[in-house]
Amino acid sequence: MSLSVTAIYPGTFDPMTLGHEDIVRRSCRLFSHVIVAVAQAHHKKTLFDVQERVSLVQASLKDCPNVSVIAFDGLVKDCALSHGATVMIRGVRSVTDYDFEVQLSGMNKLLAPSLDTIFMSPQAHLQSLSSTLIREISALKGDVSAWVSQSVNEALLAKHQAK
Repeated sequence: MSLSVTAIYPGTFDPMTLGHEDIVRRSCRLFSHVIVAVAQAHHKKTLFDVQERVSLVQASLKDCPNVSVIAFDGLVKDCALSHGATVMIRGVRSVTDYDFEVQLSGMNKLLAPSLDTIFMSPQAHLQSLSSTLIREISALKGDVSAWVSQSVNEALLAKHQAK
């Protein structure tokens, strides 16, 4: 029996790394539809505004036909439920990530009992990546092209040249 399951992968994606892409691409094999939900992130100072981040995620995943990319504001459970998602994907790279994500998963289950969370780790060679490190290395004129898509790398270069 084949089920049609919509999953949501929320995050700030400032910027999307190859670790994020790895999780999305592998999720595409597990779920009929994957929504990458780009958070407005009022609590963080982002390098890219939300529309730039949506565009970069779309460009990075343009070859994935069962992926859609949206921006959202507010609680992720509201976004998930309004788009028919029954699974939330969360990336974990370390024990520290896992501890935080388990707490978040528990709270989301209390807020939205019909929404299950699964944890996925990126492939081993991508586990040390974080958007924060990518932004910092790029800002200091380091080469991050091995850890982000070409479109993200070009956007980072352009953003830092403009400063």
